[in-house]
Amino acid sequence: MKSEKLNVLVVGSGGREHAIVKAIKNSPMLAKLVCAPGNGGISRDCEVANVSAEDIDGLVKLAKDGGFNLVISGPEVPLSMGLADKLRAEGIAVYGPNKDGATLEASKAFSKNFLKKYNIPTAIGENFTDADKASEFIKNASFDVVVKASGLAAGKGVVIPETREEAISAAREMLEGGAFGDSGKEIVVEEKMEGEEASIMLMVCKDKYVMLPASQDHKRVGEGDTGLNTGGMGAYAPAAVATPAVLEDVRKNIIEPTLAGLIAEGIDYRGTLYVGIMITKNGAKVVEFNVRFGDPECQVLMPLVKSDVLEILNDIANGELDESKVEIFDGFTAVVVMCAGGYPNSYRKGDVIKLPSDSEIPEGAWIIHAGTKEVNGEIVTSGGRVLGLTGTDKTLEGALAKAYDLCNKVSFDGAFYRRDIAHRELNRNK
Repeated sequence: MKSEKLNVLVVGSGGREHAIVKAIKNSPMLAKLVCAPGNGGISRDCEVANVSAEDIDGLVKLAKDGGFNLVISGPEVPLSMGLADKLRAEGIAVYGPNKDGATLEASKAFSKNFLKKYNIPTAIGENFTDADKASEFIKNASFDVVVKASGLAAGKGVVIPETREEAISAAREMLEGGAFGDSGKEIVVEEKMEGEEASIMLMVCKDKYVMLPASQDHKRVGEGDTGLNTGGMGAYAPAAVATPAVLEDVRKNIIEPTLAGLIAEGIDYRGTLYVGIMITKNGAKVVEFNVRFGDPECQVLMPLVKSDVLEILNDIANGELDESKVEIFDGFTAVVVMCAGGYPNSYRKGDVIKLPSDSEIPEGAWIIHAGTKEVNGEIVTSGGRVLGLTGTDKTLEGALAKAYDLCNKVSFDGAFYRRDIAHRELNRNK
């Protein structure tokens, strides 16, 4: 562990980054905290710098000129552009993988090949750059398929077709029609897996890791998991679908071979590894890898870490993780995402947000800003997913009650949110 006081730069502007800022801002190890570019809520918790998360040279300059000795990258795009590599070349510690490690998320084709090479359970599938070959594979497949753009597509590059014709059309639109641009120049066509999904977030330092409580998010915009897909309407943790037996299966058959594979590939992985799993009748299988905390899953995981989060992140960045020091709160967290009218299609912006005072926010509750900015001293909406209202309690019901109580204390024109977060879990408990 590095004992000096830390000047910390957090990169990003969403709810995930605000959750990280809240988790570390009171650490006794912290000397200075800046977020670039931040958002309206983050600007109330720490200093912000007007440097885009994708301006790699600007971020490196900011880190060097500002005397930062730890950089925490929230989103995947700067990592895939080599942010960590450039910072480490300047002697600055980074929580987040190098560009080679970030390829696990930046290229679904690379990820699929990696899973096959190291015999890690996943859907049957193949990579394609030729539309005719992809179409032939889809026609002859003995299973229903999904079609994925290989590159980064902000969570929108997956098509789950109803028919073979729809699947072929999706493949051709990606490969020939320019859907998803460069991200769709290579695609993955794979078996549609049946089961229930869960998110497993690992804080990884080479061959060591901490597995955070399994979480489950809610992608559909409407209650009862209906309507269009979104970036996530809410989440909760821990998720009981990831039973002790499932987690043991994940450790043995997914995590351990994945970390061994990264080392075999010469990848010095330091940061979050998000393993999306499908719990099938034949065991847990990998749906996808991400190289950062999920959003909104990060908002429910940060409050569950009882240990000093900044100390853990700094230890990992410096290659010194001691898993035994990480303590997890024995309880539950839930987050309800409040959205702008129209989301996930075109949505309203610039509406003034009415927020409760700090004294009105109960113990164990957080207001996380995602799509907000500050204008003339007021916080206004600037994104589709505007706020994450988060509650932590000894029971899931208590955590949800705190989150929904906060929903009643916040308002802006056009606001809406789902009122059934964690419905699967609550029904499981009946």
